Amino acid sequence: MKLFHAIIFLFGCCAAQPVLAQDILAKKDSVAAKVQQVPEKFISTAKSKADKLNKQVTTRTDKALKRFLKEEQAMQKKLSKIDSLAAKNIFTRSIDSLGNLQARLKGKLGKVKVPSVLSQPGGPYLDSLQNSLAFLKGSNDLLKQSKGLTDKLSNASKSMDALKDKLQQAEAIKSFIRERKQQLKEQLAQYTGFTKDLQKMNKEAYYYAQQLKEYKEVFKDKKKAEQKAMEIIKKVPAFNDFMQKHSQLASLFNLQGGSASPQDLAGLQTRSQVEQLIQQRLGGGPNAGTAVGQQMAEARSRINELKSKFPDLDNAADMPNFKPKELKTKSFLQRLEFGSNIQFQRSTKFFPTTSDLAGQVAYKFHKNGSAGIGASYKLGLGTGFNDIHFSGQGASIRSFIDWKLKGTFYLNGGYEQNFQPDYPGANEGIGQAWTPSGLIGLSKKYKINSKLKGNMMVLFDFLYSQHVPRTDPIKVRMGYNF
Repeated sequence: MKLFHAIIFLFGCCAAQPVLAQDILAKKDSVAAKVQQVPEKFISTAKSKADKLNKQVTTRTDKALKRFLKEEQAMQKKLSKIDSLAAKNIFTRSIDSLGNLQARLKGKLGKVKVPSVLSQPGGPYLDSLQNSLAFLKGSNDLLKQSKGLTDKLSNASKSMDALKDKLQQAEAIKSFIRERKQQLKEQLAQYTGFTKDLQKMNKEAYYYAQQLKEYKEVFKDKKKAEQKAMEIIKKVPAFNDFMQKHSQLASLFNLQGGSASPQDLAGLQTRSQVEQLIQQRLGGGPNAGTAVGQQMAEARSRINELKSKFPDLDNAADMPNFKPKELKTKSFLQRLEFGSNIQFQRSTKFFPTTSDLAGQVAYKFHKNGSAGIGASYKLGLGTGFNDIHFSGQGASIRSFIDWKLKGTFYLNGGYEQNFQPDYPGANEGIGQAWTPSGLIGLSKKYKINSKLKGNMMVLFDFLYSQHVPRTDPIKVRMGYNF
């Protein structure tokens, strides 16, 4: 009987092996099929975005270093007239350091030394993008064999690595500027006449930090090819295992398989150890935790208050001592706002029911105001439900300005020129081909989604009495801004 059972067992194992091999091959084929669905455009898009951000960070950082160098040289010259020895001690070394940072930023003297930090300036998005490319690069056997694709992956990975290094350098330079700003404030406190100079440096440091943050926010805006690629890759189990081993969190604790061993966590304090240390320092006995909790709640409330005033700050040392301009770090294109609106005009003796279909572009010159231009096409719709037919009734050229009053209500004003050459039923010589309109009124804006806003305007045309034939003075428009 034992021999019979052994034979049955061996027969079952031999029969299961082909099935197991087929399952493995089928699984690999399924993974390969998914990986091959990743759009090739994703690789070129990721590379171009990384190269663009790298260039932007390099240019803006170089500009900040030049301005700081110029300011320090000017302050050194000013202080040397008062105390030449102090001017030499305070500024000489720093001026040399700024010059070295400039050269290292451009790769002339090697890379900027980056201190060891727990967080990475690229953030989760750059981490995911970088690891996605690394995973694809290591999955050449699953991709369609193409030398061109392999080269693109290699170049994209190099661009990501270069960007990561550049962002780390920028963070190191930002820390240097922050510390230098504080040093100068303390060292020049005994001298008069440096308040404006220090404020200039504070402004440059603040706007430099905000500009870097703005660049990274634009970088995180996913394109269609990226979204599709990430959706496909995340469905591959091998990619999730890869992320567990190579993500920022994994590299921080040297995690393997998504969990930390006792050796990895050696040296980190437990919660009970921290509570015990607090009790020893405060000498408050077992109620020390409650006292600390109350103090932490007060501190958190104060921090939240400061964050509401300066939501973009990530370090208390960057707190500005002036009123920042919110749009200073926005580029010209980022200040543009595109939109469209529609307006209906009832039929009269001279005109059919008309719909004005308009497109416009506005430039945001202030956090509360924008100005722009637009154009519209006048579409005739007929004279009623029993007489609907379409016709061209002219066009108009528009200019306008918006100013925020309170909440979502805005004051709106504008000047327009309307072109309507045909006046059926009017005597010859009566009617203007071009009629001006001066508009003023209120608009209400509302949010539809993260990228689309709606608006409704009620406007009064104070030049309507000059129109021949006369038109309605009230204009109601509804539209969208993108």
